[in-house]
Amino acid sequence: MTKNKKKKNKDAHVKRLHNYYQRTGFYMFIWESLKKAFLPLVLVVIALFLFNNYVYNINDGLQKMTETFSRTSLLITFFASETILGLIPPEIFIAWSKKTSDPILNLVILATLSYLGGILAYYIGKASLKIGAVKEYLEVKMAKHLKNTKKWGGFLILVGALLPLPFAISCLTAGMIKYPVKNVILFGLFRFLRFAIYAWAIFSVVN
Repeated sequence: MTKNKKKKNKDAHVKRLHNYYQRTGFYMFIWESLKKAFLPLVLVVIALFLFNNYVYNINDGLQKMTETFSRTSLLITFFASETILGLIPPEIFIAWSKKTSDPILNLVILATLSYLGGILAYYIGKASLKIGAVKEYLEVKMAKHLKNTKKWGGFLILVGALLPLPFAISCLTAGMIKYPVKNVILFGLFRFLRFAIYAWAIFSVVN
């Protein structure tokens, strides 16, 4: 009897959650994000292929990048970018990892740094609330993102982790609304899946 009651309560909770996400437009947001994510991925692969064949040999460029900059400096630059609003496309670093002596290890390091950068961005967002001018600026510039994060919470972190939306921005806004850090840590793990998918696409172009 108790078991049936728990099941009914769980089903009712899931139904309420489904109705809420449907009413607030979350499913449409996910669908639009998926469509937007698929096209850039295809365009990145096509652009890399055309650029590599008709403009400049990407493999030579990446090889030069590997020889010119130290591994440590590249990883530090990447971590800073992934912490501060995702300023540099991570695809560049994923392509770089393919040219290193241990591409899988470096890819895992990149994914880990991206994940940790997001967590650090969360705490930056939380700390920024103590600075009036910064708080006002972020709330104005990111009002829509803040509103969506308040509505959808962890699912938006998941979307930021998986799709080509700045993961750092999702985590930053999560910190600003004081979203539970344990959920950011959990949903943020999907960042590793995102890097695996993009690596599969980019590695097929880079020799």
